[in-house]
Amino acid sequence: MKILYLQHVPYEGPAYLETYARNIGAEFSGARLCDGELLPGRMDFDLLVVMGGPMGVYDEKRYSWLVQEKLFVEKSIRAGKKVIGICLGAQLIADVLGAIVHTSRCREIGWFPVKRSDGGSASRVGRILPDIFFAFHWHGDVFDIPKGAVHIAESIACKNQGFVYDERVLGLQFHLESTAASVRGLYDNCGGELNEADFVQKPDEILRTNHIHGCNKLFEIMLDSLMSA
Repeated sequence: MKILYLQHVPYEGPAYLETYARNIGAEFSGARLCDGELLPGRMDFDLLVVMGGPMGVYDEKRYSWLVQEKLFVEKSIRAGKKVIGICLGAQLIADVLGAIVHTSRCREIGWFPVKRSDGGSASRVGRILPDIFFAFHWHGDVFDIPKGAVHIAESIACKNQGFVYDERVLGLQFHLESTAASVRGLYDNCGGELNEADFVQKPDEILRTNHIHGCNKLFEIMLDSLMSA
C-alpha cells in the first residue's frame, strides 16, 4: 500500500498517520507544499491524506500552490482514489466537490466532544463513530456538506464536522491524528488566536493528552475501514 500526504505548514505534519503507515508496512511519502515541494506527477498511491493548515481554501493569491493542489485533489477523487482531508484538507475536498467553505460563527480550539450525526449510520465509515467522542479542534472556517455526501459528525460549535463521499472520500473538520507533539506545535505557532470565547480553551486544557490515545485508535479504525471498502 502507498500513502501520500500533502502538508501545508511545517508544524502540521502527518502526526499519528506516520505511525499508522509504519505499523501496516505502507510505503509512506509526502509533498511539503509549504517548502515548495511539487505534487507528484504519477498517481500511483492508494490513499491521499490532505493535512490541515491556517490558510483558507480561497487564499490562492497568497499561497499559489493551492490552485494546483485543488486540481490534484479533484483528479484523485475522479480517479477513484481513497482520500482523507483533515481540517483545511476537508475544506479543500468540500470545495472541489462543489460545496461552500465559509467563516464559522465561532472559533473552535481545544478538546471538545463530537457526536455522530443522525444520518451518520447511512455510511459504512460513519457507523464506526461512537455516539459521542472527544476530538481536537483548531479551526475558524467550516464547510457545507457536498452534494451526494453523507453528513456523519457534528459538534455544538460546528454543525458540519465530517462527511463521507462515495464511501471512499472522508472529510473531517476535527483532528484524530493529533499527538502531544502536534498539539504543542499548533499551540506554539498559533497560540495568538486564543481568547476568552466560549469554544476556545485555555492552554492547560489544550495541551492535555488524556484524549490522544482514543483519538488515534479511532483514526486507525476509520483508516482500516476506508481502505477495505
